[in-house]
Amino acid sequence: MKKVLFDLDGTLVNSQEGITKGVQYALREYLGIEEPDLESLRCFIGPPLALMFDQKYHVPAEKIEPTVKKYREYYDEIGVHQCELYPGVEAMLQSLHRKGYVIGLASSKPESSCIEILKHKKIDGLFDYIVGASMGPERREKVLVLQEAFRRMNVTDMHEVVLIGDTKYDAIGAKKAGIDCIGVTYGFGTREELVESGAVAVFDTTAEVEAYLDECK
Repeated sequence: MKKVLFDLDGTLVNSQEGITKGVQYALREYLGIEEPDLESLRCFIGPPLALMFDQKYHVPAEKIEPTVKKYREYYDEIGVHQCELYPGVEAMLQSLHRKGYVIGLASSKPESSCIEILKHKKIDGLFDYIVGASMGPERREKVLVLQEAFRRMNVTDMHEVVLIGDTKYDAIGAKKAGIDCIGVTYGFGTREELVESGAVAVFDTTAEVEAYLDECK
């Protein structure tokens, strides 16, 4: 296993502040909904925003894209920088890079935002490939992001690549794409949901993730 794909939000960075405040802004400015409880908006971290605006607030189909666009107004200017690397992430990436792993990012966040975050945190140079969602609806689901990553990375054997993620959406997307998912518990999902959704292993720290990858190499 020499090719490793990482989710971004909840796996590499704690992006709760930027995402939840962006959702709060979109709800207020476009839909006229006041949501003072940012904690209740944690569910927007991980899955496609359009899906959660539909599921949580039952936003009519014709208003989904304008709501997402309003979110981007806040996020692209302010929210994208309201995040922090999780402890141990940079050291793990540096170590994997030295060991010769091919390292990629596969996120449901728009690709431009992914690049901006990695550059801002000065870890973009540790990635061989950075793959995110499209700005439109064409490539938002995790499985579609993963399939695009496979194309760019020339993956032909699904046993040579694994996804590291923190929510059921990562595990489900990996399963649909035909690869294993390793879960982490320090993000926004739970051990139980990761296991139930098909993660082959779940760890509490980046050091444990790296040790597992080395064992399976």
